[in-house]
Amino acid sequence: MEEIKRILHEGNYSCVIKNAYGIHTYTQRGVADLYDLYTQKPEYLKDASIADKVIGKGAAALMVLGGITNVYADVISTPARRLLEDTGAKVTCGEEVPFIINRAKNGRCPLETACGDLTSAQEMLPIIINFATKMLAKSK
Repeated sequence: MEEIKRILHEGNYSCVIKNAYGIHTYTQRGVADLYDLYTQKPEYLKDASIADKVIGKGAAALMVLGGITNVYADVISTPARRLLEDTGAKVTCGEEVPFIINRAKNGRCPLETACGDLTSAQEMLPIIINFATKMLAKSK
C-alpha cells in the first residue's frame, strides 16, 4: 500500500491501482476511471488495492462492486468508509469527513447526494450509471 500511496502523491494521479496485472495510474476526475474500469476491465478491480485522493459513496460502491479489498484515501466520507468496511475491505485514510464537498466547494458531491440513504452498492449502481452517462455526454 505504501508504494501506491507514494506513486499517487508523487505523480499527482487521481488514483493508483495495484492488481494481479501490475500497478496502474489514472488521472480522470471523479468516478470516471473507476466507472471505466468497472464497465470495461472489471478484472483490474478484483482483489486489488487502490490509493485514491477522494472517495465518496459512489466511488466506494464501484470499488465494492469491482471487488477491491484494500483501500487508502487521502479523504474519505463516513458513508463511503462504512460501505467499504461492511463488505470486508480494509480501509485507511488521511482524513474522514461526514460528506464529500463538490468541486465548487459550495455544497455536497452530487453523486454522493444522489446515492442518499441507499446502503448497498448494487442499489447505487443505476444511479452511478446515470450520473456517469450524463457526465460523459457533457464532456463531448
